[in-house]
Amino acid sequence: MRFKTTLPLLLLPMLAAACSGPEPRYRMDSAPPAASMRLAVGTLEVREVSLPAYADASEILLEDASGAMTQVEDALWADDPRRAMTQTLAERLGVISGATVAAEPWPLEEPAQAAVHVRVSEAVASASGSFRLKGQYALSSYDRVIRERVSRFEITVPLQAASAGAIADAAGRATAQLADRIASDLAR
Repeated sequence: MRFKTTLPLLLLPMLAAACSGPEPRYRMDSAPPAASMRLAVGTLEVREVSLPAYADASEILLEDASGAMTQVEDALWADDPRRAMTQTLAERLGVISGATVAAEPWPLEEPAQAAVHVRVSEAVASASGSFRLKGQYALSSYDRVIRERVSRFEITVPLQAASAGAIADAAGRATAQLADRIASDLAR
């Protein structure tokens, strides 16, 4: 008899979860570039960006003063973070330069003259008010059109608030700065 009265109480949390709407999703966007530059290559492949496991997850995370990263409540990335960053870099590099730029897999028959490989070691939104993007990128050239090299980067942008929207905005601005840096490195 007791089982019949407690079963509905046990089902209440599941029903409440089923009735609530889906978690909001946030995109990584970047503002249009202010300047353009000519690259030393006409075609460029952006290889898939490598991210640390915590930055590759669908949850949007915020680091507290102790270094613990927790999910921003009810917030997810709208796209796979690795894909979003790769696409953002490719699109911005193409807009900045006017060159033919595409994310891997390279869609054209003729191989790209060069490729950029980005390995992110840190992509952290901090409750102290900043977003930090750190790692290295390599420029490779199959036909030695450019000098191959590896460069390190560390980009910090202000975080306007400890919210999912502010983190997405800061991630987009940091990625845009990285694209600008890569373009500058590839400029003629």
